[in-house]
Amino acid sequence: MRQVSFVARQAVLFGLAALGYFGVRGLTEGNVSQADRNAGEVVRLERWLGIDFEQPLQELVLESDLAVDVANWIYIWGHWPVVIATLVWLAVRHRPDFYELRNAMFISGAIGLVIYASFAVTPPRLLAIDYIDTVTENSNSYRVLQPPGLVNKYAAVPSLHFGWNLLVGLSWRRVSNGRVAAIASVVMPAAMAFAVVATGNHWVFDVLAGAVVALAGLGLERVRRRYRVASKAPSGTGHDGQPAVAEEAPLRSSVPSEIPRDDGGKELRHRDGDTGPDRQPADDRMPGGRGCRTTSAECDLPSQWT
Repeated sequence: MRQVSFVARQAVLFGLAALGYFGVRGLTEGNVSQADRNAGEVVRLERWLGIDFEQPLQELVLESDLAVDVANWIYIWGHWPVVIATLVWLAVRHRPDFYELRNAMFISGAIGLVIYASFAVTPPRLLAIDYIDTVTENSNSYRVLQPPGLVNKYAAVPSLHFGWNLLVGLSWRRVSNGRVAAIASVVMPAAMAFAVVATGNHWVFDVLAGAVVALAGLGLERVRRRYRVASKAPSGTGHDGQPAVAEEAPLRSSVPSEIPRDDGGKELRHRDGDTGPDRQPADDRMPGGRGCRTTSAECDLPSQWT
């Protein structure tokens, strides 16, 4: 029953996030001319930074049908299928990491929605005939996973297509210590950065903005979680939310500090097990093999101790 409730809560939360996305989609598509002007600003900024290599990259990819297919495949199958599979895996095997990834996606998604609504940007494939929408023209699976009627065409900045894949890669690296996971956590988001530009769906600036927004979402989630743990921690806990363990005071022995000696000249043992090079193991210091921490009236001590 608890699992059913958990799944239902997640479905409701992701459903609400989808509604927010569609609401912003309606705002951005109503002002195409402004989106085109904003795209021009992005292009000018890229030229000033020297990172305007969208067209050379796509021209290189278009020389090979295989390269086009690979870019399309990464763009389509490397995003939502990978994100959803990772969320399911984390929910089953690493629940705290699931919450971190989910919340980081929600926070970065909310930041992205604000940017989409206030700074809509036309992607390369819709701005000029020099760019080709390779996904739409060469892939039928695009119609299945990303129906054009449900996609915000002017949500170029930031590229959460890349940003969320970056968060997924960081989750892989955090929960898996193997070499394969370490390599995949770098290769997968890097491949998506290549795909979103090569397919004409994003500017290079969009990828950088997507990384900033995604990492901001992750950082805010970690700050939120630390604050929540600290606020719920009882007064006797440490700074990390763990119970503070008081240092145990040393036991005071009722035996005098000067240890009497038996007839054989060997030191008798403290009852708290402190000294004596010739001492016997702790369990053999009392009759019956058990130690005693009480007074002599309550223990059957040897005659030398009483």
